[in-house]
Amino acid sequence: MNVLLADDEPHMLHILNAYFTKEGFTVFTAENGEEALELYYANAVDLAVLDWMMPIKSGIEACQEMKRYGTKVLLLTAKGEAEDELAGLQAGADDYVRKPFDPRVLLLRAKKLLHMEGEIRIGPLRMDMVGQKIYKHGVDIQATHREFQLMKCLVHNRGRIMTRTALLDHGWGFDYEGEERTIDTHIRRLREKVGEELIKTHRGIGYSLEAAHE
Repeated sequence: MNVLLADDEPHMLHILNAYFTKEGFTVFTAENGEEALELYYANAVDLAVLDWMMPIKSGIEACQEMKRYGTKVLLLTAKGEAEDELAGLQAGADDYVRKPFDPRVLLLRAKKLLHMEGEIRIGPLRMDMVGQKIYKHGVDIQATHREFQLMKCLVHNRGRIMTRTALLDHGWGFDYEGEERTIDTHIRRLREKVGEELIKTHRGIGYSLEAAHE
């Protein structure tokens, strides 16, 4: 799992980097919102942890841009008023943590946002979010890394149509310059493994995850 940590306090970044790295995350760090966005577009980021008050671009501005692609965002702030929390959530943040905080609590919240505290079940499927494996009726379907990333993106955005561009960004990174239609090939192979009925095609737009039944 890739996490982007952005805070203009180097000491805070050092502490959080140590905690997330110890838990097996691949960590990218930035000290301002602009640097955070540069790293975000250069890497496949599963979660962004952003400090609200950063120079050049604020955490709120970076959050709004990242949420256009459905990325999970956890906002950090020293602001304590209810109106501030409301503003953060309205900007699209999936969670909001006030400073000071215990890094262990932040790490647990991050894992919950990424569904890493356990597993995800979709009908006959079970997704192991830590081991990055998909099981159907208890049997490993041998999903490739790309297939797992695509399925994870669809699961995290259940009920929403994900465009080919958004799926490419999630599975290949923002610097991918290949054809969007490569998504169709990978989705076809993924469907053969998880079940044709689970992934719906929206012609000319993209794909969505349908409700699953045992």
